[in-house]
Formats: sequence, structure tokens, C-alpha cells
Amino acid sequence: MAIKPPLSELPIKTADNGFYRGFSVNVTVISKIIISLLVVWCIVWPTQAGRILGDWNAAILAQFAAWYIWVVTGFVIVCIGLAIWPAAGRLNLGVEGEKPEFSNFSWFSMMFGAGIGVGMLTWAVAEPVAHFKNNPSVIQGVTTALDADNVRTAYVWSYLHWGLGAWACYAIAGLALAFFSYRRGLPLTIRSSLTPLFGKALSGNLGHLIDIVAVVATILGVAQTLGFGVEQFVAGLTRIGIGGLANTDGSATTLGIIVALLVIMGASTLSALSGVGKGIKWLSNINMALSIFLLGFFILFGATFFGAKAFFVGIWDYLVALPWLSFNVYASDGVEGSESFLLAQWQGWWPVFYWAWWIAFAPFVGLFLARISRGRSIREFVLGAMIVPSLMCFVWFAWAGGTAIDLELNGDANGAILDAANGDKIFAMTTYMLAPIAEFLAWAMAVVIVILLMTFLVTSADSAVLIVNTINAAGDEGPKARPHIMFWGAALALVVGGLLISGGTGAIQTAMVIGALPFSIVMALMCIALIKAIWNDGRREAAGVASTVDPATSTAPAE
Repeated sequence: MAIKPPLSELPIKTADNGFYRGFSVNVTVISKIIISLLVVWCIVWPTQAGRILGDWNAAILAQFAAWYIWVVTGFVIVCIGLAIWPAAGRLNLGVEGEKPEFSNFSWFSMMFGAGIGVGMLTWAVAEPVAHFKNNPSVIQGVTTALDADNVRTAYVWSYLHWGLGAWACYAIAGLALAFFSYRRGLPLTIRSSLTPLFGKALSGNLGHLIDIVAVVATILGVAQTLGFGVEQFVAGLTRIGIGGLANTDGSATTLGIIVALLVIMGASTLSALSGVGKGIKWLSNINMALSIFLLGFFILFGATFFGAKAFFVGIWDYLVALPWLSFNVYASDGVEGSESFLLAQWQGWWPVFYWAWWIAFAPFVGLFLARISRGRSIREFVLGAMIVPSLMCFVWFAWAGGTAIDLELNGDANGAILDAANGDKIFAMTTYMLAPIAEFLAWAMAVVIVILLMTFLVTSADSAVLIVNTINAAGDEGPKARPHIMFWGAALALVVGGLLISGGTGAIQTAMVIGALPFSIVMALMCIALIKAIWNDGRREAAGVASTVDPATSTAPAE
């Protein structure tokens, strides 16, 4: 049977006039209703919301832990396979001969800033320290908590959570979106990535449902990042002398949450109004420069050699353990306090939580990666969006986290870093390092970290607002109506504030794990659709059938 040209048209009905002109009313209104109901529920009935969300979360972790672990492993395999598959790796994410819009530095800056950059300021110190204190090897008695024999194991788990699996989630989403939008000429929205499986049916209710799931997952995934960021932002403001924003245990007060969200979301909304090519690009370059400065400080003045060993030996240990870690699921015997119970519980707290977080974050980061990666090859995209960011995360964990572990291991810090709240650990460490030299230096470094944190948070938030509007506008990348940008900026702030007030970051984590589940199914289908499309394109090439849109009708991304 002769192979047909690929689907290159997917009409999505949008409003011709009125408040929702240019937007898919079905997707936009239903998404707004779902998010608004969640906000009202958490603010008006916080106790009930916290309890019910907790029950749902426990059920999902019990029933779908294996699914989360195995599906992310599948994403890693598909990404690497496409990069090394000659017929796939050379394909351009655009029409033939099209060049990238952004320089490599700007491309990587925006990718890292929107993807995981803000997480580095919290978890590059907090996570290695947490695993240094407890991990499955400690639970099984193989290594000793807070002892030198536990350092290598701590880094294996840290690298697992922020390495190839995390970035494979983003790469799969971004690759599928860029492939079908820029090679096929389809709308830059989530539903387009499933056209090889469902075809023109995606113009209707099925497509609307997929985009709604993506919008809700995006809001909850970004809310998780902002929730951690708000707590750390308040800790930083407290460190530089602004009082009344934190409780005695280091957590943010209601006033602190409100102040942080007003500052962060106000700035991000203004940046979103200026678009990707202006506000987000410049913010990304600024936070990349500040990141290099801060990381350079840890490398030069922190535990330089300890960090180098953690980096190189840690990567080796991680790669050796990766095949087993990618498929292992701890099964609980149901007996509270038993070894199997504790292992399953730990896996739910860490790997399963992270895989859900990255999946919930994937529609946002994936669509953003697609938006900034037009004109790059699949191989270049995978290397740039998966391998390089993983190495950058490892550098942060090795020298920032390594400095913290070294200070605690040799007894110098005497618990000052271990006992600090997660968001405050990086401030506790820099204060310990600089205060004996000069109090002003410790204060100045806290200011630098707060500024860097704010630029990362603003970059993530304004990117998310633009991405949500792109999905709602049926993939339209052009300027969006200002009221819709302001609505989603306010909605994101209210989701973060409402969940923090109703149950702290744990409530956000719970809502995010729930919201990620349906989108994980969408992403699994994306993998199948992408492989099918590339395989069929090879057949089309052999048969002389065009598989990309006509270059004369292809439109370059808006400046």
C-alpha cells in the first residue's frame, strides 16, 4: 500500500471575537474553572482539602509507584535511542536548512533557568545532605548515616533524581511538540504530538481534554517549584534582615507567603507581557551569569577537592547503578516500621515524588523547549536538553552539596547546616563560611542568592504563564491578550498561596502528584506517536513522499 503524506492540518476552533478572541473557549474556560475550584477549596476549607488530597496522594503512591518509575525509564530509553538512531538523530526540528533562532548560550540559559535552575538553590545543598543522613543503604544497614561511608551512596540518589530521568521527561515533551509543530506545521500545543495515533479526532473533545490535562499539570508542577522557592525566598529575606516573614522553625508566615508571591508574581507577569525574546531571554542570561558566580565561589572557596571527587566518582557510581535503579520498585509488607515498609516509604518520598514533579513540569518545560529549539536536529536537541543540563546539575550537587557535607563530616559546621530548613541550608552554609571573615560578606552573599533566586522564580513563572496561554490559544505563539496573562499570573500565585496556607509545601506536593498521573499517560503516548512518525517518515523518504511542510509556507518564530 502506498504511504500517504503526514497530517499537516489540525484545525482547532477558537473564538473570533470577544474576551476569548484567539483562544479555545473549551480549553481555557474549563482549565480556569478547575484551577479556580482548587484555589477556593484550599483557601475556604483548608483542613478538608489537606485531608482529602492526602488520601488521594497515598492511594496513588501505593498503586502507581511502579508506573512512575518505569515510565520515566522508558522516556530515557526513547530519548537516547532517537539520538543514536541515524535516521532520527539527523532530522531537523523545522524545515530543511532552517537555523536556530537563539545562540547556544541563550538557548542553554533559558532551558536551564526555566527547567531546573531554581531547584538548584534549594536542593543542590539540601538533597545530598538529606541522603547523607538517610537513604535505602542506611535503612538496610549497608552504610552509616552521617558517616564517610555514606557519601557515595548519597550522591547516587542525588544524581538519579536530577539526572537523565528528569531531563528525559522534558526532552520527550519538547521533542514531540517541536517535531509535529515545526516539521508538520501543526499547532504548537500538546494535542498535536498525538496526531499519528488519533489523527483529526484531536480537533474535537479528545484534543480539548488532552490540552486541559496539560494546563492543569503545568499549573500544579510550577506551583511545586514556586512553593519551594517562596519558602527559600522568605528565608533569604530573613537572612538579610527583613523580619516578621518567617516562623521560629524557619517556615514562611502567611505574611511572608503573601509578600513573596506579590514580588515574584508581579515581576513575572510584567516579564511575561514582554514575551520570550525580550524579558525571559534577558532574565535567563542574568541568572545564568549569577549562577556561574555563585558556583565559582563554591568551587574555589568551598570543598574543592571533595567536590571534584563527588562529581567524577559520583557520575561513575550513578551510571553503574542506573540500570538497576531504573527498574527497581520497593514493595512494602504493610508492617509499619519494617525494613520493606521504610524502603517503600522512602521511595515514595523521593524517586516517585520527583518523577511525578518532572512529569507535571513537562508540558511547561517541554513546550518552552520546543519554542526555543526550532532549527536544531533531534540529536542536538537531546544532547543539549538532556545530557548537558544533567551534567550542570551534577556540578552544583558536587560542589555546593559537597561543601555542606564536608563541613558537617569534619565537624566544623557542628549541625548548623544539617539543622537548618531545606530552603535555608544554602544561606546557613554561606553564612558559616563567610561570617568569621566579615559579617558584611555573609550578608552580601545572601543578597546575591536572593536576587538569583528571584530571577529564577520569575523566569519559571513568566514562562509558565506564556506556555499556558499558548496551549489555551491552540498553539498560537503570538502576543496574548493582557487580561489572560494577568489572570494566569494571579491564578498561579493563588494556587501556591492557597496550598501553602492549607498545608505547606506538602499540600502542593500532594496536588502535584495527583495532577501528574493523567499527563504521564499522555507522555507515554507521545513516545509511541513520535517513534511511529519518524519510522513512517523514513518510509516516505524512500518513496519520495514529502514529510515536512513546504518551506515557502513555513513561518519562522516571532521575535
